[in-house]
Amino acid sequence: MERSWTAGIDDPDFWNPKLRAPICFNAPAARSYLPITIAKTKLVLGGKSKAQMFDGIEAALDKKELPALESGAMCYMMSKEGYLSDNDGHWHPHLMFFVPLTDGKTWGADLSGSPILAFQDTPDRLTVFMITVARWSDGTAGSNGLN
Repeated sequence: MERSWTAGIDDPDFWNPKLRAPICFNAPAARSYLPITIAKTKLVLGGKSKAQMFDGIEAALDKKELPALESGAMCYMMSKEGYLSDNDGHWHPHLMFFVPLTDGKTWGADLSGSPILAFQDTPDRLTVFMITVARWSDGTAGSNGLN
């Protein structure tokens, strides 16, 4: 489960206590992406400020104290129980693929008619590709137009 402190430093929902993001990682993501989330959580629970947390993650990445992102790292976010932000609420059931920083457009992301969305997670040094899917994990139809 990810929490609000995994958001970007300028994200208005960074300290939002309502945010909850049930997330299922595959093995490469559990070994290489999840340690970043765990490191952030330890820093936050240790009383670090937002800036200190981001600085700590940057230092850990520089010192290679956190693993390199593995090829094939991805996750499923398909639970209706998620609440991703005050703006988006439950959003849509989707898959996320984690790759080293890259231009999303080279993968067809964010282009007219493309089902692929991308965002640059510069502090964590990765690009996240999101693809909505037709159904929630309980089998009911999602509200993403793919029904």
